[in-house]
Amino acid sequence: MKVKLKAETKLIEEGVDKDELLALASHAALKCYQARTPKIGEMINVEARLFNPGHHTTLEHHSFTFDVEGIAVSDITLGAHLGAPFYNSDQRSGRFCAEMFLSPDFSAIDGYIKYFWPEISAPQRAKAMKFVNNGVGVYRKYLGAATKLAGEFIAKERPRASGRYIENNAPKIAQEQLRMFIPAIFPTGFDFTIDLITLASLYKAAWTPGLLYLTKQMADQVLARHPDIGYMFSRRGKEWAPKILRQRKIKFKPTLILRELPASGRAVIPASEDMHPVDLLHFLPEYMDNNTNDVKTSVEISLACLGQDQRHRTVRRSEPVLTGNFYLPPLPAMLPGVIGLAQKSLNSWLDLVKIVPPSLAAAIAPYGAMVKYTKSGSFNAIFHEQHKRECWCAQEEIYHLGVALRLAIEKAKGKKYPVLRVLEPHCYRAGVCAEGPRYCGRDISLRESGDYFPERRV
Repeated sequence: MKVKLKAETKLIEEGVDKDELLALASHAALKCYQARTPKIGEMINVEARLFNPGHHTTLEHHSFTFDVEGIAVSDITLGAHLGAPFYNSDQRSGRFCAEMFLSPDFSAIDGYIKYFWPEISAPQRAKAMKFVNNGVGVYRKYLGAATKLAGEFIAKERPRASGRYIENNAPKIAQEQLRMFIPAIFPTGFDFTIDLITLASLYKAAWTPGLLYLTKQMADQVLARHPDIGYMFSRRGKEWAPKILRQRKIKFKPTLILRELPASGRAVIPASEDMHPVDLLHFLPEYMDNNTNDVKTSVEISLACLGQDQRHRTVRRSEPVLTGNFYLPPLPAMLPGVIGLAQKSLNSWLDLVKIVPPSLAAAIAPYGAMVKYTKSGSFNAIFHEQHKRECWCAQEEIYHLGVALRLAIEKAKGKKYPVLRVLEPHCYRAGVCAEGPRYCGRDISLRESGDYFPERRV
């Protein structure tokens, strides 16, 4: 794993001869403590007056951007992105970077396991790598057939898709669905921007070997530039890995159960222009009442879909549990023999769970391994989350999860429930695609009469 500090907050005021980070924190504190505007460079004892007493908003003004390469997907999904959402992150897309699955560096993955879990034996590591190789083998073997099938279903389900669209997107959709066999320990990369106190908090909370390493690299590089703040970084020293059940079922749909809708709260239905292209729901006073009415659901989705779900940082989530089930999307489920291979992959992983450390067992889970948790979000958070989920540019599983929420609310409140007017893609309300050149080719005229939320295969 390579971690490089690329940028940090830079003062533009001239003549500061103190550490800029401490100068900015001091300025923020003095702005609160005195009647006159402080000058940059007026310093207070940040450790004694801010950090130790817990006055940490003053430390949020200084941010760092890190370029991270070679980190396992699992160390993002079950690590950097799993904690509190005080970050901005952009992760390499599996949809657009298929070579990361097609031509992996097996020696690098083996080295990753050996470095972060030195306590396991060579035979155990060999079994883990055999599992990795088998997952890639299934992916490679069926990618051509899945791509052909994807092209056929794009033409069928999206009648206005051009030949070029089919040519460009059939491989992406095929690999996106077949990657369920790929273990989540595969390396990826991301840009990660966090403020100072978030870095200190994530450093202290780090719960897996990969997250311990990531946060140490980040802290070390920050301390190299700001050696006076070493007191901010200490370890809690408690490991965590998700509980792994052994249900051993192959599932063909994500599961959603509606747990709670506001009993009496009425949603303020937003105007389209307040959601696209800039979402203003958390900013405009007229939508503030939506923040006090929560929607609660329980979901069971793939580990891949969890990574998608984490993009919505205004939604709160409970501790995740790996259920021991396997999600198989529509295309591979239609290919001869693949359902059996999914069961075999699931069984092989659950056999590994018995012999390796819990953090490695979770790290090496296949993308298709299913995870369950409870979600809770205000109307504004749910509106923001769902605004793109019934769009067909969203992957199949996240779309079906969104449709499941729509149907559950419809069943509970009826088809005329006003909230349903927001749980729909832009094209359903406006009659035109919001994606421009990325228009999926679906028949938008079906919004007038017909099934606009069908069982998609691609």
